[in-house]
Amino acid sequence: MPHPPSRSHDRVFLFLQGPHGPFFPALGRMLRATGARVWRVGFNAGDQAFWFDKASYIPFQDKPENWPATLSSLIAEKAVTDIVLYGDTRPIHARAVEIARSCGVTVHVFEEGYLRPWWVTYERDGSNGNSMLMSLDIQQMRQAMALSDRKAPPPPSHWGDMRHHIFYGALYHWFVMALNSRYRNFQPHRELPVSQEFRLYLKRLFLMPFHRLQRSLATARVRWGGYPYHLVLLQLGHDSSVQAHSSFSGMCEFLELVIEGFAQGAPAHHRLVVKEHPLENHREPLRRRAREIARKHGIGDRVHYVPGGKLARLLDEASSAVTVNSTAGQQVLWRGIPLRIFGRSVYDKPDFVSQQPIAAFFADPRHPDAEAYRCYRQFLLETSQVPGGFYSRRGRRQLLRRAVDMLLDTNDPYQSVLNTNEARTTQLKVVE
Repeated sequence: MPHPPSRSHDRVFLFLQGPHGPFFPALGRMLRATGARVWRVGFNAGDQAFWFDKASYIPFQDKPENWPATLSSLIAEKAVTDIVLYGDTRPIHARAVEIARSCGVTVHVFEEGYLRPWWVTYERDGSNGNSMLMSLDIQQMRQAMALSDRKAPPPPSHWGDMRHHIFYGALYHWFVMALNSRYRNFQPHRELPVSQEFRLYLKRLFLMPFHRLQRSLATARVRWGGYPYHLVLLQLGHDSSVQAHSSFSGMCEFLELVIEGFAQGAPAHHRLVVKEHPLENHREPLRRRAREIARKHGIGDRVHYVPGGKLARLLDEASSAVTVNSTAGQQVLWRGIPLRIFGRSVYDKPDFVSQQPIAAFFADPRHPDAEAYRCYRQFLLETSQVPGGFYSRRGRRQLLRRAVDMLLDTNDPYQSVLNTNEARTTQLKVVE
């Protein structure tokens, strides 16, 4: 892993695509204030609209197959030392990571928080299934924490604002849909046309009051039902965590596996509650498919569907939970609830994630090792989890207070703790 220059005046940051909204422009301004130079490559009108410093904006209007050559030329021409991006699996970012590594350029990856909703994830070289966390075991983390004098930052005092997230998503896709004539070669990293993405975001925004009432009623029915229940935590089927880090092409395949396993293994008086993702835009007919699969397996009256909303109320009394690799699994483990996952995830550690076959899991789910998970969580809080959020103004302010210094640090967040542990271990041996 390359180490960036120690002085900010020697740093040249090249931003690629970021989260919808003003976070990347604000981060760029703060990096300039340190003396670093900052550039931004934009791939569509949405990228351009949210980058307010036009002098540092570089439009990429060529065909996608010419992107690697263009990026290599930019790195050489601008003397780029660092690349900043949001998510590392979309095609333009995956190629950028490969090229940056070959050129000795540091890659900074932002992602939604592994400990959502109060944190954002900051890593280097890769996130989720490409994260350094995948190769670290609990014993390594435990040893590092034993000698660490760091303190975990306090979380924000409020939840992230979903309305801002949806609003900026709709606005971004409107720019791409209406003003993209300069970017005729642009290809979105998702399958749906941009116009359909825009309509889905807009529909979600306007229907929020109706959806709130709908999920409140569905949640109340489950909580007042008086029966033991197991949670299925759905994700966005098109999201990179599913497409790049699991064997599923969407959530309908996952539902087939889980409902069949529940029918085979769960006690007859238990129920299955399918919890929709808060940003689900119904590209897949999930509610209908859940009903059809349940009826096929003879448990139509034992499967319930909750459309989005917050997870805490349902988790409090759940007997277990299953997911592909959702970050919501962290909330499950924090409560000591048994968890089974089916994709690559940074928290897939045998210490606290069950490896049981799905039917056996529903029959008698194995509980997590609470001490091991607390150690893991503390390690994340002291390394890659940054308080704040991308979308609300207060969330961005809190995030920026720490993010700039983390980008300028010569070590990545995990190395900072692991290297300190190694150094102190060496010192102790010398003293002895």
